[in-house]
Amino acid sequence: MPSPLADKIRPSKLSEVVGQKHLLSENSLLAKAIENGKIPNMVFYGPSGTGKTTVANIIAKNAGMTMRKINATNGSLSDIKSVIEETDTMFGSDGILLYIDEIQYFNKKQQQSLLEFIEDGRITLICSTTDNPYFSVYPAVLSRCSVFEFKSVESSEIKKALVRAYKLLESEKNGSEPEEIPKNADETLTYISKCAGGDVRRAIGALELCYAAQGSKMTPDFASQGISAYSLKMDKDGDEHYDLMSAFQKSIRGSDENAAIFYLAKMLEAGDLLSPIRRLLVIASEDIGLAYPMAAVVVKACCDNALQLGLPEARLPLAEAVIFLATLPKSNSAYLAYSAAAKDIHAGLGANMPDYIRDSYQPSANKNKEYVYPHEYPNHYYPQQYLPDDIKDRKYYEYGDNKTEKAAKEYWDKIK
Repeated sequence: MPSPLADKIRPSKLSEVVGQKHLLSENSLLAKAIENGKIPNMVFYGPSGTGKTTVANIIAKNAGMTMRKINATNGSLSDIKSVIEETDTMFGSDGILLYIDEIQYFNKKQQQSLLEFIEDGRITLICSTTDNPYFSVYPAVLSRCSVFEFKSVESSEIKKALVRAYKLLESEKNGSEPEEIPKNADETLTYISKCAGGDVRRAIGALELCYAAQGSKMTPDFASQGISAYSLKMDKDGDEHYDLMSAFQKSIRGSDENAAIFYLAKMLEAGDLLSPIRRLLVIASEDIGLAYPMAAVVVKACCDNALQLGLPEARLPLAEAVIFLATLPKSNSAYLAYSAAAKDIHAGLGANMPDYIRDSYQPSANKNKEYVYPHEYPNHYYPQQYLPDDIKDRKYYEYGDNKTEKAAKEYWDKIK
């Protein structure tokens, strides 16, 4: 069975790994540790296709230890036990390096089973995950590991891997590497590297597909038919998805309409319509809030239109909503008021409201003090206590410094 192109060109030493210079440069902590043969327990964290498995393989090869691999997507507790049993055999005499790929798929019990053997040094653990390890890795395991973050690979670095891959393909086909890469092929490699979303494996897969169809005559136009499926893929349950949601909201909150439109386009071009809609509805109340209360109404209308239209037309009302929110004045006063009230509730405060504001038909209603009906007084206002006695002087809401809330404050200062 032929090996995938990505496996054929997988680097065998750290200097061949593209990207990750912050981790793998000559004087980096990780590179020095590997060079000195001091292999700590490690968690490699980052997006797919950024070199986590490749670096783990290189470390294992240079460590002089028995290496065992488990993929947590289909691994089980029995697989872990099999590795642990080897620690008492000749295979484990120099220690066992256990590499667990996608460790987030192991449950707490499976991860806990490693603790004793990590602790006494019989197993050196290297695991990789695309999820945030501070949420996905059991704390007791994580506390015994050094965490190294792998980042999306820049297009210039991806192209280096694509050039190696292209030369290998040409060598397999023609018996020797080409002296020069044809202009059309070079332009195609550049195009793929820019469209791969920082994922080297994705880029190599796209190249393999294009080369199989057109060989050295491949062009960027032809490559665009295949790379789009790679470059726009988005895992809706992964960290990249939530990072994108966060960047989207923070751009609107920061009044950067250009960044906000970019992140909206990134979601919609990947076919994700519901995520930006939900986030826009949140932003209208959380970040614009009382600075322009009608924002929630306008955004709801835009989102309803988008749902009714579907993609691709949905991008128009959503783009309108994004620019609208990004360029509006901002206020989080309602958000802060609610958070402060919720904090008191969770602290057990305010358990007993004043009897006279209870339902008047309830037996517990206090008949000795009557509720005063504010509408019967000037400006429809009458001062009386509404909060429970233990928090009667709390002030949860602070007026924002925008025009709308300033006008409201001026009115109530005059009335009250």
